[in-house]
Amino acid sequence: MIHRLGRRKFLNHFLTSLTTYALVVTAASCSSQQSQINSTAIANSAPATSSVAKAGDQAVLRVGFISTESRVPLGPEGWAHQKGWWNQELQNLGIKEVRFVPFDGGPALNEALSSGALDLGLYGDTPALVGRSAGLPTKLINQTRVGQDAWLLTKQDGVRSLADLKGKKVGVAKGTYLHRYLIGLLEENKLTSDVKIIQMKPAEAKVAIERGDIAAYPFAMGVGPTLLEQGFRAIDQASTHDDLVGTGVSIVTEAALAKYPELPKQWNQTRQKALADIKANSEAFYQFAAKESGGLSLSAAKASYPLNLYPTEPFNDRGLQLLNSTKQFLAEQQLLKSDFDIKDWQAANP
Repeated sequence: MIHRLGRRKFLNHFLTSLTTYALVVTAASCSSQQSQINSTAIANSAPATSSVAKAGDQAVLRVGFISTESRVPLGPEGWAHQKGWWNQELQNLGIKEVRFVPFDGGPALNEALSSGALDLGLYGDTPALVGRSAGLPTKLINQTRVGQDAWLLTKQDGVRSLADLKGKKVGVAKGTYLHRYLIGLLEENKLTSDVKIIQMKPAEAKVAIERGDIAAYPFAMGVGPTLLEQGFRAIDQASTHDDLVGTGVSIVTEAALAKYPELPKQWNQTRQKALADIKANSEAFYQFAAKESGGLSLSAAKASYPLNLYPTEPFNDRGLQLLNSTKQFLAEQQLLKSDFDIKDWQAANP
């Protein structure tokens, strides 16, 4: 077990990083706060994507996802988009356009959901769970990815092992799946009180490692395999720990669900159609993923997005086990504002 004082210091540090968007959720009813949040969310969106539709636009379904490069999610959702299937399949619900909006992290996406600037969110389980526990009115549609990986990287002549991180700084985007992975990894290796965690966006991490500002950084799919090809070294990988791999989720706001009660079912049917097409055209999918991600090599795309990452059903036993495990971990670390049952969070007709 971790020394109590060290653990308290570490948890206080992490809680501070979550306070901002937890408070945002609590205060979501304040219109001036909503306006401020909406501006923040749009500012965090990639410039390649059209602006967020107004909340009153009934014909546009606004879907946030996490990316620093791509214009659409890299998976069945993005594949369906480039095929033109979303607009076709959802028009019977009164939806004329599905508009994808990228965000640089889960906290910013939570803020946009809270303000009413988005209808759906596709992101990691950790920020989704924290947002729901803080009162964000959402329902769980599916798990988009089960077993998503992360790579803890350092420069070629950097630290050689996890033990070498003692007394060093490690960067991470706080409040994300990568942060949860890092916390679990440090706890597992009894390094919680010996490593200083620095808030840092992924876009800043490569240069920070090269300069020696930080000793390591956990990178997500896409960036991790690319940096490995460029000579960075991995001192750990999430997939080598059964309980530290993550899941991605799709959540819908309760307001959007009230407008479109059949949306979860129709969304999942279209997603399953896209996944079947991906499996039948895997090379075309990897070329699409490489192009949309901003220039991944095919080998990096295949390492980042293996087809078994995408479940064929909205929920399966392994995915729910991981999701509940993550929720339990966050609860034990006192990082959830309130407890809730995953079953109660799931949409009634996915």
